[in-house]
Amino acid sequence: MIRYALTRLALLLLGLFVASALIFPPRRVLPGDVAQLIPGVNATPEQIAAIRESLGLNEPLLSQYGAWLGGILTGDLGTSQLTGTPVIDELLQKAEVTIPLGLLALMIALLVALPFGVLSALRRGRPDGTALSVGSQTLAAVPVVWAGMMLVVVFAVWLGWLPAQGFPRAGWSAPAAAFQALILPALTIGIVEGAMLLRFVRSATLQAVGQDFVRTAAAKGLTRDAALIRHGLPVVGLSVITVLGLQVAGIIVGAVVIEQLFSLPGIGRMLVADVAARDLPKVQGELLALTGFVLIVGFVVDLVHRIIDPRQREAA
Repeated sequence: MIRYALTRLALLLLGLFVASALIFPPRRVLPGDVAQLIPGVNATPEQIAAIRESLGLNEPLLSQYGAWLGGILTGDLGTSQLTGTPVIDELLQKAEVTIPLGLLALMIALLVALPFGVLSALRRGRPDGTALSVGSQTLAAVPVVWAGMMLVVVFAVWLGWLPAQGFPRAGWSAPAAAFQALILPALTIGIVEGAMLLRFVRSATLQAVGQDFVRTAAAKGLTRDAALIRHGLPVVGLSVITVLGLQVAGIIVGAVVIEQLFSLPGIGRMLVADVAARDLPKVQGELLALTGFVLIVGFVVDLVHRIIDPRQREAA
């Protein structure tokens, strides 16, 4: 197990290195010059040249990449060229919105997918099972922006139960208001992601029903549903754990869009604003942090799957 964990950790570090090599070069390819944005339209060529020199923009690309990579190894993701603020500080501040949003969305996705996915498989061929299957396919195809707009119309405009946009200035110092502000965004992401996960749970459940140990348990006197619940659901759970890494990636992508739609001051909205402002060092740090988070989740999922799956331990 230790050898396996070290191997996966080495792959994680290699993935981060490859991601950094892919994220860094576009700062030289994209049009525009941040040195012209900082002083404004009335800047003289001498001022622009001085800013480029102070920011290290005149250095060769490999030298700039080496300096950035060296900072990452010490926990420094860079500094905003426009504000001079360390990227890590702003990421930690915005994460207070994005991380609770992602966790709440993941919880909603699991609450949608697990019970309804199993029920859809158990009721296969019946009207309610067919309705669940068709409904999940429809929701999985719905654009997340459209789903968010419909939820706003129903729960914010028509019913007036929840706020349509924004986040309290006091943040989590006002926990009730902060939680209410995240409900609609989390529902938007969670329902769409849950619909996609539901189809996978349904497929895994149908596969578990056909396993020999489930049929054997049914032959010993248990009903099919009872045999599946007692012996098949652990197999389904292992399959769900396997795809959780992909679900987390989907939730992060959804958060970038949803934070814009609901005016949430999270990492996704900050990333879009920094791309528009051409604050490329900050964008690089944000992209690397998001990539690293997805890779770490995948690493943890692999280890958990290895620990709880006896078949993999025996194979090892």
